Amino acid sequence: MGRIYRKNEVLETLLKRTADVSNKADAYAAMEELATAVSEQMNVKFGFKHSVSNEAEALDVNPAFEIQESVLPGDIYSDIFTTIMLGWDEQPSFPMGIVAPGTEADYVAYTMPSHGRIPHRFVEGDEVTVNTYRVANSIDWLVQYARQGRVDVVAQALEVLRNGFTQKFNDDAWHTILAAGLDRGLMVYDGAASAGVLSKKLIQLMKIAMMRNGGGNTASADQFRLTDLYISPEGMEDIRSWSTTDLSETSRREVELNAEGTVTKLFGVTLHVLTELGESQKYNNYFTNSLSGSLQASDVELVVGLDRSKSNKFVMPVRGEGVQVVADESLLRSGTQGMWSEATIGFACLDSRSVLLASF
Repeated sequence: MGRIYRKNEVLETLLKRTADVSNKADAYAAMEELATAVSEQMNVKFGFKHSVSNEAEALDVNPAFEIQESVLPGDIYSDIFTTIMLGWDEQPSFPMGIVAPGTEADYVAYTMPSHGRIPHRFVEGDEVTVNTYRVANSIDWLVQYARQGRVDVVAQALEVLRNGFTQKFNDDAWHTILAAGLDRGLMVYDGAASAGVLSKKLIQLMKIAMMRNGGGNTASADQFRLTDLYISPEGMEDIRSWSTTDLSETSRREVELNAEGTVTKLFGVTLHVLTELGESQKYNNYFTNSLSGSLQASDVELVVGLDRSKSNKFVMPVRGEGVQVVADESLLRSGTQGMWSEATIGFACLDSRSVLLASF
């Protein structure tokens, strides 16, 4: 939502209206106005909507001064998954290719059965229906903050509300990616490298594996290729410590100029640092514990490679209007205010050939 200066007259007035128990009808109407603005702002943040009203825009202004400011997780999924907005009565189904992966060479040649007659060939493709599910969250705050017009406090509460969705979307998206990678059954590794050390050869092996196991031949226009690599911060530090025979002077210069001190591209592959990857980290643990996946031999870290040149392989169907935020009118008696929110979404990787896992 963006943290807000305490002095914001428009929002202060709106908050004070929500706490005016002498005029309950107007108080509830003010809460609905705030909930509508929050809903609009959240849907823009998640890419479910493209514009907001003036009221919603007022929620995203200059940050306030804070002591021990918290660092909330950011979005690590939306640049991978394509959002598909659906009506409540629309089915989130996606057609699969007629030629299934692995059967590209099984073609049939026909001869004409009689002069002038065209032979018939009936084909039937399958469809994948993506499961959608309800995600909900809520947040409450003391009525006294509304009476005092404490925009800064309420704004932080609303940011926490949105961040709950962000974390859920992040995890569900990456759980889908890891499951697709495990289902593919390929684990690339560099047997000559020390365990826990990301080598140059490993990236090269991943590029080759993505190309050779995607089908087609050299002339195929839509051949699979490794475009993006997701590694841990430790993996990036390994790259920075490569010798001059492994890392070019151009890349070393990039490290010096980059504010984060990282390499952004190697061998035509874009590098992304993901703090959730790494030994004993969130997504490593999910892969080994929840999915019962295994790394190669004594390797300790997981690497995820993606082909993002085909944007329709990772989809996120969203039903209805996206995130709906509703004012909770049942809290006033306890001296609190709040909102609850929900969204019906789903995640799918429609072709596991777009995912390649490796370990080091």
